[in-house]
Amino acid sequence: MSPFQLTRTLPEDATSAALRADVRHGLTRSPKELPPKWFYDARGSELFEEITRLPEYYPTRAEREILAGRAGDIAAVTGARTLVELGSGSSEKTRFLLDALPELHSYVPVDVSESALTGAGEALLADRPGLHVHALIADFTRVLALPDAPGPRLVAFLGGTLGNLLPGERTDFLRSVRALLSPGDALLLGSDLVKDERVLVAAYDDAAGVTADFNKNVLSVVNRELEADFPLDGFDHVAVWNDREEWIEMRLRARERVSVKIRGLDLVVPFEAGEEIRTEVSAKFRQEGVRSELAAAGMKLTEWWTDAEGRFALSLSTVV
Repeated sequence: MSPFQLTRTLPEDATSAALRADVRHGLTRSPKELPPKWFYDARGSELFEEITRLPEYYPTRAEREILAGRAGDIAAVTGARTLVELGSGSSEKTRFLLDALPELHSYVPVDVSESALTGAGEALLADRPGLHVHALIADFTRVLALPDAPGPRLVAFLGGTLGNLLPGERTDFLRSVRALLSPGDALLLGSDLVKDERVLVAAYDDAAGVTADFNKNVLSVVNRELEADFPLDGFDHVAVWNDREEWIEMRLRARERVSVKIRGLDLVVPFEAGEEIRTEVSAKFRQEGVRSELAAAGMKLTEWWTDAEGRFALSLSTVV
């Protein structure tokens, strides 16, 4: 078998069709919303990498700290021979796990971006020529079919991305992950934790304005891909803490009344002054909440590790 394989499970036009559907649905409802996955074109990905290096944005550093310190423990507990990573991106943090798993045979990165998968796969194989990489171009929120690979398998979902899903979506997602697991397999889950509101808001509204540019990039994507005329300087970036739901909301707020033409959809979207588009929810978690959600999906939380400041957690779960 070739050390690198790439399998497409999404149709060639799936991204375009999904964008059209999400924009039409999200901007014709009240309140308006757009899914956060549309931040991530090439420019958006660059901006997010810049965000991860900002002093206010702790999650990436905190998770990396845990992985660096606990990768050996994760390897010892799981004995994984196949590592599956959902939403793998550049696979940068995954290297801690790859280095710690002595019996690892296969790595299965799952992402919607073919270029990210190819780049990450080539970089990994340059350092690990014996590793089998079978990349999947797929949407991890949909039902997945994993390639044949030896067990035990460790499924990793890092970065706190679970928090971008609404509660019902989290339930469906965790059940779909459970369906991938066999006895002896495990799920490694990254979860950002509830903490002081000032720390949370600062992480999503940095002093340099990088997150504001990142947030507005979703409008740039819609302008380019759907021939819209959103005025980028006509919307302000807003980040607020929702105490009842225990999540951060990122929004774009219209500075004045405006009508936006989206020619690719033959749609006109009116905004009143002060009207908002919700572009991201980022839920924050507590250990018992994570345990409960995993149990409802048929998994048992067996290990819980946090960084030194208790800001972020990695949990390990197995099949009930």
